Amino acid sequence: MKRIIIAFIFLFSAMSYTAYAGTVTATLQVENMTCASCPIIVKKALISVVGVGKVTVDLETAAAIVTFDDSKTDIDEITAATGNVGFPSKVKVE
Repeated sequence: MKRIIIAFIFLFSAMSYTAYAGTVTATLQVENMTCASCPIIVKKALISVVGVGKVTVDLETAAAIVTFDDSKTDIDEITAATGNVGFPSKVKVE
């Protein structure tokens, strides 16, 4: 009986965790982008983060739009990825 209760609790907690996970889209303001190769470097850094699905980087607006699975990564990991390649970023507030 104990095993059934433990299995039920485990199953219920796993189901409730995945219920809150989902796809999130964030717009980042990216610093130091000055040439045509900069968006390519930023995009490669972002797409290498586990959980990131889609990335669009625009040099003209110095912005990156990132779609990611929030059960696999978070905004801190994503901004760290751009910072690690020389392009600090933060969530753009509109």
